[in-house]
Amino acid sequence: MTSWIPLGAMQLLPVSGGTLRIDGGNMFGVVPRLLWEQVAAPDEQHRIRVETNCLVVRTPNSLGLIDCGYGSKAPEKIRRRYAMQPGAPLVRNLRDHDIAPEQLDWVILTHLHFDHAGGCTYRDENHRLQPTFHRARHYVQRVEWEDGVGDVPELAGSYFKDDFVPLAEADLLQCVDSKFDIEPGVTMSLTGGHTRGHQMVKLKSQGETAIYPADLFPMMPHLQTFWTLAYDQFPMIVRRLKPSLIRDIIGHQRLMLFSHDPDVAAARLVMDESGKLRADPIMPLPH
Repeated sequence: MTSWIPLGAMQLLPVSGGTLRIDGGNMFGVVPRLLWEQVAAPDEQHRIRVETNCLVVRTPNSLGLIDCGYGSKAPEKIRRRYAMQPGAPLVRNLRDHDIAPEQLDWVILTHLHFDHAGGCTYRDENHRLQPTFHRARHYVQRVEWEDGVGDVPELAGSYFKDDFVPLAEADLLQCVDSKFDIEPGVTMSLTGGHTRGHQMVKLKSQGETAIYPADLFPMMPHLQTFWTLAYDQFPMIVRRLKPSLIRDIIGHQRLMLFSHDPDVAAARLVMDESGKLRADPIMPLPH
């Protein structure tokens, strides 16, 4: 079982929102298969193993969660396509750590794609949509919300309203603009890139800092500047952001958290004397 990571007066707990398998070409974009298959072996359907690394954050004042995995609502056809786990993996895995949905005070959604927001809602015994974390305030960037509910033709298939519209209907949603502090030490900031409203999260306590950059760096191989997702709506923005974020993380010795790496949830980044980047895992995931 994954352990809590101390961060000053905070504690961080990576929790799986469900494993899945995604086409390797989609996860690595323009990177040739000859290269990416060396770090992510594909199956007979050309899919690679991917994790949804949600993050529980325990502060002195609250209990929060970053992202929610894919949840339990997807049709069987979609579940087979992505080899999704049955039921509601995030809720099940939280309970393994004695965390019940009603204990959560807040939820940050880095963006509203199904593998990050799907677990926000579920269907009850009457097939009605309900918020999974019915006490929690849910935070999302305003431009991401606008794209999620906007029926933008070129974004068809990117957003599923059943994942997040019930949050607004239950008055559990708060849209923010650019940078926002939920409480001291828990800061969201707009990055764009992967989506127009994609955001990352900075967690800081007693001089220690962790960065959850979500799908800017979904897996360890994506530390390379040009290794970006085919899903990125604005890949040039991602490419511009990555080097400066890496310099900041290394220069200030911040902890790096990965949203989709199937083996490593957290690592320290190190630049050796030759300028080669290395990620030293501190949190391997159980299998």
